[in-house]
Amino acid sequence: MESQDTSNIQKTNDDEEISLIDLFAVLLHYKFMIIGVSILGMILSVVIAIISLKLPPEKSFMPNNFTSTGYMLINDSKSSGSALSSMISSSGLGSLAGLAGISTKGGSSYSSLAIYLTSSNPFLDAIAKEFNFYDKEAIKNSKFPVTSTREIIKKSLKAELDEESGVFKISYTDIDPEFPHKIVNFAIDWLSDEFDQLGIDQNKITKINLEKNIKLSFEEITRLQHEANNISNRVNNSWNGNVPTVALSSAKIQMELSAQEEVYKQLKTQYELLKVQMQSESPVFQILERPEIPERKSGPSRGKMCIIVTFASGFIAIFLAFLRNAIHNLRLDSEAMAKLKGTKK
Repeated sequence: MESQDTSNIQKTNDDEEISLIDLFAVLLHYKFMIIGVSILGMILSVVIAIISLKLPPEKSFMPNNFTSTGYMLINDSKSSGSALSSMISSSGLGSLAGLAGISTKGGSSYSSLAIYLTSSNPFLDAIAKEFNFYDKEAIKNSKFPVTSTREIIKKSLKAELDEESGVFKISYTDIDPEFPHKIVNFAIDWLSDEFDQLGIDQNKITKINLEKNIKLSFEEITRLQHEANNISNRVNNSWNGNVPTVALSSAKIQMELSAQEEVYKQLKTQYELLKVQMQSESPVFQILERPEIPERKSGPSRGKMCIIVTFASGFIAIFLAFLRNAIHNLRLDSEAMAKLKGTKK
């Protein structure tokens, strides 16, 4: 029994060895075809690469592409407005927080918002309008110019976020090295303005409100001082006997002036606290690196293309070799040919 099993295993090994030899025999038999097709594929890929380089970028079927990239920091930590409110409350100056426009609400995550904005229609339409995409021939001849323009921009624009560092990256690719540089710069400025308009960075909003209220308070103080001086001049230069009325008006103005001076003092104190806070905190949207005009192409890799085409040609040649060998063996098999012709019952 054991000797029979051993003989079966030996027979199987012999069949496998014979099959492997047959495979090598086929490759050796068609070696010139395999080598020739591989060399032909390599030459063809090299010729295509050279032609694509010689043609102008606008007419080339494989032009050089240039990518320009800008980097921003999206701060997803707790809103800075709450920290400022805590500082003001601890200093005992919280009575005018509402007047200054300070919010005590916490922050949220803004990374997903940045990703959404870069794919939103207002963002894409703003780029199309700024750089006259609608004047291009391909867009003019399109049945749906707005949709076609958005799709073209989306294909070349790429937005990525590194969740660990919070670095947000925007890049654009085009055959003209200066064009992506302009688009990425515009995209960064557009996003920065959009974040400001949405009121995300509480520090910026608070600073604007404080500056506005400080200016109004100072103007009111100046007006009251001017009015008080006018009353004093009228009392000194003329005497009409209406002393109680003048004294009452003067006292009222002095009270208003004292109140405005106190308001101005508190607003100015809050403003200085805000400046300290802003220096110690990172803004929600911070530009880390502006895009540069690329000096080297980002694609395509013609060398890699030539290697891939050469190997692909080799695999196709091997497949054709086995196919030809199978057809040849089939023709030599009379029984198989009879089955194919339908003559054998």
